[in-house]
Amino acid sequence: MSEPIIELNNLKKYFAINNGVLAKNSYVKAVDDVTLTVNKGEIMGLVGESGSGKTTLARVILNLTKPTDSHVTFDGVNLSKATRKEMKKFRTEVAVVFQDPASNLNPRDTVMGSITRPLILHGMSKKEADKKALEALEQVKMDSRYLNSYPHQLSGGQLQRIAIARALVLDPKVMILDEPTSALDISVQAQILNLLLDLQENLGLTYLVITHDLNVIRYISDRIAVMYLGKLVELGTTEEVIDNPKHPYTMGLMAASPILNPHERNREKHLMQGDPGSLINLPTGCHFHPRCPYATERCKKEVPKDIIFPDGHQVNCFLYDEKNKTTSEYTG
Repeated sequence: MSEPIIELNNLKKYFAINNGVLAKNSYVKAVDDVTLTVNKGEIMGLVGESGSGKTTLARVILNLTKPTDSHVTFDGVNLSKATRKEMKKFRTEVAVVFQDPASNLNPRDTVMGSITRPLILHGMSKKEADKKALEALEQVKMDSRYLNSYPHQLSGGQLQRIAIARALVLDPKVMILDEPTSALDISVQAQILNLLLDLQENLGLTYLVITHDLNVIRYISDRIAVMYLGKLVELGTTEEVIDNPKHPYTMGLMAASPILNPHERNREKHLMQGDPGSLINLPTGCHFHPRCPYATERCKKEVPKDIIFPDGHQVNCFLYDEKNKTTSEYTG
């Protein structure tokens, strides 16, 4: 049976926009009523266009920003009520790898200094930290000679390996990877993804991978969560979401992704129309209705609820509501 390590229940994160002294404040609903569970040992992919709320959701999970409503539960601990001891433990058990490692490494510090700094901050001696740094570098398949290098002396792939090594030194349970390969060449992307899969299997890690690259998610994840304008619109196994997307937005994302199989090059693609919406000026009803080819008057007025299929596949759309026609009449 799957054991949850991260649990979100109707989580919200709103940012107030000050409209002046006499006007009422409005809100950017960056994360709006998201319910999601990440199980131990799985790789969860979080996808969506820029501005969908993916990174804000990750920041809330990391406790870098407080939720507006509800809370994050990590390994059974409610982070909004966690003690100082519990929060210190949380900081060692959750690591993050950012999109651009060069901007997150001190250009004046060596690789050794960057990797050992978190260990020394958590009370480890310099001698022990240096030994741990060497072990971490071996785990990401880099030679020890790079320990005395500076960031500007390394390639993009090497920098990302250093960032992963720095995340590993505290022996985390969970790693949050924010666009871990988007700044890399295609060949280097494959190396980094294979490295992450090896580490996940060998160390029993749990990953939350945030990306807009559906081919990365197809390759690495066990389940996929799809976000659009702060809402979680679809959730299911990778195979189900990739091969049988149910939400019109997910269908549009799949149609927009490059076709890698040469036998499918002549396949007709139905691309999404319109521009990505704005979190500042959200549509009424279903957020996706201005771009949806199946939108009805109901979609413009009412907010859809989650529909959960017998296999666990979840979709937030009126297409699958019992009040409507069968899905085959919409999707062919």
